[in-house]
Amino acid sequence: MRRILCILLILSALPLSAQVDRKEVRAGNRKFNKGDFKNSEIDYRRAVVKDSLSVAGEYNLASTLYRQENYDEAGKALETVKDVAAADAHAADYYYNLGDVALQKKDYGAAVNAFRESLLRNPGDLDAKENYIYAKKMLKNQQGGGEGKQDQNQDQNQDQQNQDQQQDQQQQQNQPDQQDQDQQQQDQDQQPQISPQQAQQMLQAVQAKEKETQDKVNKQKAAVLQSRQKEKNW
Repeated sequence: MRRILCILLILSALPLSAQVDRKEVRAGNRKFNKGDFKNSEIDYRRAVVKDSLSVAGEYNLASTLYRQENYDEAGKALETVKDVAAADAHAADYYYNLGDVALQKKDYGAAVNAFRESLLRNPGDLDAKENYIYAKKMLKNQQGGGEGKQDQNQDQNQDQQNQDQQQDQQQQQNQPDQQDQDQQQQDQDQQPQISPQQAQQMLQAVQAKEKETQDKVNKQKAAVLQSRQKEKNW
């Protein structure tokens, strides 16, 4: 995992300008070292107002702006001293800081270029190597060809497949019910249709059968009753 690395503070300032000993820069450094970034920003800005060529003022101003998460202004301050700082012995640190600001702004293309320049000047800087690899990976993802986008597409495809499978299972479960309904409808369609006359004849036949059965039952009851009377008289 990438480590979050803070931009470097040049407490001794860059030895490229006669303004490195200005009291405003030294005062800003003392406050920065105590964590008073807001007031150190004021001192560095005073140094830049007095001398627009104050490399130490602009460079350290970028440091305190970074600590306050004002990455846009920190980047502008570093760009101001680019021509001087990039040619100095501290050039590797300058490009590293420039790349770190670009990472915070998610400008991964600029971050890749900056960390590459830092490694060209200091190949043994492990932090620069780590950030360079991270910036390249993020740039690839940002351009749409990274593993992150591929994983997202795979997840979406898997979700769609799961939905399709669930729909197929539901259709298979509902299919027997539909077949039963179709069979019932077919059975109803195949039942013979009778006319009103036929229905009346069937009703009369049933009634006649019932009357015949009732008469038979009544005769049997009368016979039993007559038999009992004979036995009693006897």
